[in-house]
Amino acid sequence: MLETIAIILIALWLLGFVTSYTMSGLIHILLVIAIVVILVRVIQGRRL
Repeated sequence: MLETIAIILIALWLLGFVTSYTMSGLIHILLVIAIVVILVRVIQGRRL
């Protein structure tokens, strides 16, 4: 589930980056959230 959310957020960020939306702050927030989700997934995977 977390991987799916991360992939969706990264895809949205890339879409916004490529199309150069004016809402660049929102796009970068989505990128940060995606990275955090991936890091949480990796950390949880190592503990199990």
